[in-house]
Amino acid sequence: MQIPVIETERLIMREFREETDFEPYAQFYGSDLTRYYGGPLDRSSAWRAAAAMMGHWVIRGYGAWAVEEKSTGDFCGIVGLWFPEGWPEREITWGIVEQKQGLGIAAEAAVRARSYAYETLGWTSVYSCISVDNDPSIRLAEKLGATLDREVESNVRGKVLIYLHARD
Repeated sequence: MQIPVIETERLIMREFREETDFEPYAQFYGSDLTRYYGGPLDRSSAWRAAAAMMGHWVIRGYGAWAVEEKSTGDFCGIVGLWFPEGWPEREITWGIVEQKQGLGIAAEAAVRARSYAYETLGWTSVYSCISVDNDPSIRLAEKLGATLDREVESNVRGKVLIYLHARD
C-alpha cells in the first residue's frame, strides 16, 4: 500500500522510515512520556510498535503518519488515524517527541488528519481516545474543538475519555 504524503504549512506527513525515524521514535517510546499510550518500551518493543503502525495502513487502509518538520527535516513523532482491534472508536492519535513538544506540531498535523478522515475517507465521526489522566492530550483535543462524548473502560488502556472531533 502506498501511504499518502500530506503537507501542511510546516510539516510533511509521510511513511515511517526506519533509517531516519526509528532512533528518535525508540528514544521517545523509551521515555515516560509514552505512559499513556503503551510505553515506556524497550528498543525491540518500540520496533514492533513502529511495525504495527505501518501494518495498520495495510490492514485498515489508513493509519498514522511520521511527521517531519519541513524547515529542519527532523522527525517530530507520529500523528494520524488509528483503530486497532479492541479499540473503542476510530481516532486521531498523536505522539510528539519531547524536543518538538509545545510547538503546535501535534495540533497542526491533527487538524490535517481530521480533514483527511472526513473529506478523503468519508468518515461520519472522528474521535480521540485519551487516558483520563493524560492532561496534555485532553488540552490538545479541546484546543482542536473536540468535545467530551463519554468515558469508557478500555480493555487495553483502562478508563479512557472519548472526545468527538467536529468537522472543520
